[in-house]
Amino acid sequence: MSITRVYRSRVDGLARRALAISAAGLLCLFSAQVWAGAPTEQLKGSIDQVIRILQDPKLKQESMAAERRAAIRKQAEAIFDFTETGKRALGQHWQSLTDSQRQEFTSLFTDLLERSYITRIEQYSGEPIVYVGDSTDGDTATVRTKFVTKQGTEIPIDYRLIRRGDRWLAYDVLVEGISLVSNYRTQFDRIMRTASYSELARRLRAHEAEFSAPGTQPARTPRS
Repeated sequence: MSITRVYRSRVDGLARRALAISAAGLLCLFSAQVWAGAPTEQLKGSIDQVIRILQDPKLKQESMAAERRAAIRKQAEAIFDFTETGKRALGQHWQSLTDSQRQEFTSLFTDLLERSYITRIEQYSGEPIVYVGDSTDGDTATVRTKFVTKQGTEIPIDYRLIRRGDRWLAYDVLVEGISLVSNYRTQFDRIMRTASYSELARRLRAHEAEFSAPGTQPARTPRS
């Protein structure tokens, strides 16, 4: 195996681990003391609703899985700016899309993210988060936290947010420096360069598992 392949394998492994942790970390924002301003306060309020959904005895029943996931999905829309996330994940290729293609891609990418995060969120078991602080720069902000595993290991998790009117919405999550947006951008760029947008849309519709979203399965290079 070449040095390049070994390096890529290591990076993919770190990305999968980081993105898996980020979903759990996103839910822990209330379990430690907060030193933050408006960005964290708004994020906290929305995620608090997700925790209430997870702790609702009625919604915990397996027969209520569809209702529980629909409720989580609704709250996710109050946390994330999916259009901004998708635009950044597609990178330079966003400019080449028509308006209808942008709308289609945003819808497909939103569905991919929501499916991935709902799966991880449902596995949340109360691990705490320590707040390091937050900072703003014009219409963007970063909320810095540390996720504490059950073994006591501290893992840095940063949330990047953008101001939309009077709201702060997340567009990226970084765990140990690994970006959700950058991880997807690498995969999408490979497909756009070797195939086309139509092929990317087809794979997003039919093969969500091909993309290394938060999860435990090894990332696979989409088939050409």
